[in-house]
Amino acid sequence: MTMGRIHSIESFGTVDGPGIRYIAFMQGCLMRCQYCHNRDTWDLEGGKEVSVDELMSQIMTYRPFLESSGGGVTASGGEAILQAEFVAALFKACKQHDIHTCLDTNGFVRKYEPIIDELLDNTDLVLLDIKQMDDPTHITLTKVSNQRTLQFAQYLAERNKKTWIRYVVVNGFTDDVASAIKLAEFIKPMSNVEKVELLPYHQLGEHKWQAFGETSPLANVSPPSKETMLSIQQVFTERGIAAYF
Repeated sequence: MTMGRIHSIESFGTVDGPGIRYIAFMQGCLMRCQYCHNRDTWDLEGGKEVSVDELMSQIMTYRPFLESSGGGVTASGGEAILQAEFVAALFKACKQHDIHTCLDTNGFVRKYEPIIDELLDNTDLVLLDIKQMDDPTHITLTKVSNQRTLQFAQYLAERNKKTWIRYVVVNGFTDDVASAIKLAEFIKPMSNVEKVELLPYHQLGEHKWQAFGETSPLANVSPPSKETMLSIQQVFTERGIAAYF
């Protein structure tokens, strides 16, 4: 029996893929993003252990809503790829019932073992979070290099796997036009990328940091202005890349 460790479930999600989504937030993450709104998912040993069969029994009760809205199942996190075996098995079970599958990931793939291909074979859509193209800035923002994420993006392009890029716009880190240009030029040749989702930084997860006796590193940073978001959007649209916020 394939087991996984999940943090939580959202049964009627609407922002992590198309339509209404059943979202499994997987436990564990190796990045330490300063703007993380799921600080409580970092611990690899936290959360609750569940089986694929347990989740599928829940998913099937929501199937009519998922199908009627053009939605499906999303594996998010934390970082879903850290539990690739479990997510691959979950997605395989979903495909047996013609349920759309979406992988929400930061692309921090350490080893390209066969299980990664098995996971992608059963994934309809990848939401890939590219946080910053400049590696030193990426390291400051997340505590790790961006090289594995960029390699994964290129691998998705080689496989022609349908992908939406997610880019969090946060003042002082990713709100500058130069950073957006680097990202736009990187993904422009990738025909598998359908669009870019521009996500304005928010402070909704700050209470989760406080629950750990910590202060969010960006507690005093305000969300970007509409003008900033429009200027970032323009960078992509000028290069023929659909971008929305």
